[in-house]
Amino acid sequence: MRARVLSPDARRRAERLTRAAAVVIRDPVEGVERIREKIADETARWAKSSSLSPDPEWQASMHSLLGLRWPCEEVATFDDLWQQILAGLQDKGLAVGRGTYSGWDDADPGLARAAWCLARHEHPAVVVETGVARGFTSRMILEAIEAQGYGRLYSIDLPPPLDQGRVATETGAAIAERLKSRWTLIVGSSRRHLPALLRELGTIDMFVHDSRHTRRNILFELRLAWTALRPGGFLLADDIHGTVAFEETVAAFGDPPAIVCASDDQAGRFGVIYKPC
Repeated sequence: MRARVLSPDARRRAERLTRAAAVVIRDPVEGVERIREKIADETARWAKSSSLSPDPEWQASMHSLLGLRWPCEEVATFDDLWQQILAGLQDKGLAVGRGTYSGWDDADPGLARAAWCLARHEHPAVVVETGVARGFTSRMILEAIEAQGYGRLYSIDLPPPLDQGRVATETGAAIAERLKSRWTLIVGSSRRHLPALLRELGTIDMFVHDSRHTRRNILFELRLAWTALRPGGFLLADDIHGTVAFEETVAAFGDPPAIVCASDDQAGRFGVIYKPC
């Protein structure tokens, strides 16, 4: 009997099912959560995307919220650090940019620059982020709190299931060893770990969403983080252009000051929300 030859699409679907089954067997709780987010991803393809236009002067607008001039002196330091990060990863033989982290993206310089400036100007003691990958944004936040001499970054990250052994070694690869004493990494989904972390911390000064960018997950993370965010603090959310979750969240918060920003490569959008005092 002649064996049936699967089409490329059928092979990919079979591989995805095999990987999903392996994840569920290895960790049933996280496996089920991955499946739920995958369903949310598929549903989002048919959902309405964001229609918000980016502010072409978003950096000036963000600094205006802080009561500061733009351009600021911190940008030159950011540029130097960014080049150091790129060189360090390339020395390790790692490609950088979109799609290079097992099909996922490293942080765009725009998001990392926003996080750097907010952390340098606002001097946060407690920062929480979801999503790490190679740790570009994490590195910039850690550099900022190290420079001020106090503070801690708590990161929640669930690496992609593909090539988990290799990807695990790349998670946080951009973070220098000298900074890791100020860093707590929690491995798992935000759905599983963020509520308990925020209860433990009580109040946070800054939050960065850069995990699954489904409407379901963005709404969950931002609304939860908002309740813990101190007045005068900031939320950042990457890749907000795929759903209407960002504008829904801003409306639910009573329309606080918010800025839509274009990534440096113009391929995506991220958002900044300020919690008024």
